Amino acid sequence: MRATVIPPVGESAPERPAHRDANVLRWIAAYTMSMVGDSVYFMALAWAATRSGSPTQVGVVLAVGAVPRALLMLGGGVLADRWGPRRVVIGSDAARCLVILTVAAALLVTAPGPGLLIAVALVFGVVDALFLPAVGALPPRITAPGQLARVQGLRGLAARVANVTGGPLGGLLVAFGGPAAAFAVAGALFAGSLALLVAVRIAPLPVRTTTEAPAEAAEAGPWRELTDGVRYIRHHRVLGPLMLVIALSELGFVGPLNLGLVLLAQERGWGAGGMGWVVGAFGIGAGAASLLLAVRGRLPRAGLVLCLSVVGGSLAIGAVAFVPTVVLAAVAGLFVGLLAGLGGGLCGALTQTASEPGYLGRVTSVSTLFTLGIAPLSYPVTGAAVGLWGTGPVFVVSAAVCGAGGALGLAFTALRRAELPGG
Repeated sequence: MRATVIPPVGESAPERPAHRDANVLRWIAAYTMSMVGDSVYFMALAWAATRSGSPTQVGVVLAVGAVPRALLMLGGGVLADRWGPRRVVIGSDAARCLVILTVAAALLVTAPGPGLLIAVALVFGVVDALFLPAVGALPPRITAPGQLARVQGLRGLAARVANVTGGPLGGLLVAFGGPAAAFAVAGALFAGSLALLVAVRIAPLPVRTTTEAPAEAAEAGPWRELTDGVRYIRHHRVLGPLMLVIALSELGFVGPLNLGLVLLAQERGWGAGGMGWVVGAFGIGAGAASLLLAVRGRLPRAGLVLCLSVVGGSLAIGAVAFVPTVVLAAVAGLFVGLLAGLGGGLCGALTQTASEPGYLGRVTSVSTLFTLGIAPLSYPVTGAAVGLWGTGPVFVVSAAVCGAGGALGLAFTALRRAELPGG
């Protein structure tokens, strides 16, 4: 039976720019509130763990939430495709709100032990494994294909706002009201995000006929859907190479820029202030890249620009460890942020435009697994390697891994020539 082809969102009318679309802006506001809530929650969890356990227990509490996120992320993509991303996003956001507000209420009457905090972190990790793939699969349902690059730019700006405001807000709340106040505000932010998500209008995605999509997908079980999604990515001319680029670039990027930079600042005597300048410059660069995508909307030869951005960003990563002053390190950090932000935005836009609608949740879950599930596991390896060989060699190897991702992308003609829809 042939599938009915439904016109894509926005095809029957002129596209409204994403940054002027009230529906998109509601989604961006919900996403921003959710990310700020994440930062406040993490700060509250860290301080509650510090007050109730040993340093080892604190480390366990902070790390344990990543386990279900890594293990269940692909399953979250299956549920997003089976039930629809809107239903999964709203349900998981409601669950986060309920859990965090319950913890805030509990902290008013008792001091939680490490066991309770570990349970909270595990539950939050499970919910995140559902939320993240679904929220990444929503943009094609709220805007036209030609506006997806703008949405990724706006999403990047939201991430920068959350990074700048979430940590300091959480710190102030803990300082003046304790972890209970921080958990309460995090829950309120999730509640506000939930209200906005409910108000977002979701259009049906087009159903495209394709030889790559199994005709019996609707009757397949969850495991079959998961394996079909992995097989779909592996055989896709653009998505397969794109996932390899994401995996390698994230593995080469996360360790040195998060943990390695702390160790580098300590080794060079830059102190926390010097590291702050480098991190701030990175944020400015990433924000500028996001703003470029949000305003421009579309970059020609997106696949080529993506791969070259990854290669250029890898060179800047390697330079951070060898420049003699913190000022030059900040300049290198600016270029890392600019190129990484540009590459990341284009990765998201190409993922959403190249994917078949019925597979978008699973494809998003695979890319999110690399960025938020597997890549953070490189922290212990980065720390041990710095201890053995110093920061210079570790940054060079990390830059080489990241650059290999961009070079690999250039080797695949389909990805190198990939274009975004006009908009």
